Amino acid sequence: MTSQHYLPGQAVDLERAILGEERFPESEKIEMRQALDVAQLIYDLRTARGLTQKELARLVGTTQPVISRLEDADYRGHSLTMLQRIAAALGLQVQLRLVPGPSGVHPEAVQRD
Repeated sequence: MTSQHYLPGQAVDLERAILGEERFPESEKIEMRQALDVAQLIYDLRTARGLTQKELARLVGTTQPVISRLEDADYRGHSLTMLQRIAAALGLQVQLRLVPGPSGVHPEAVQRD
């Protein structure tokens, strides 16, 4: 990622959790980090291309408030479909990887919807 884009709420919570100032279950930290990473990625891609949220929204076929929400670390509703739409609008494609989790975190410890 390029520059650090500090987002409200969750970014501060995650930083405190990592520094040990606040206690969160490991599964919650993982979920927070993933949401923050996706928000940061969307922001970085948009700004690297010199686009405003409104311009990206037009390319994607959505509205500026949707892009704003996707760039917010507190938002946890990122969908693969929307990420694919953003990628396509920017001439990119989405690639997914499944990697081993941190030691000590068992699959049953991760919350499922």
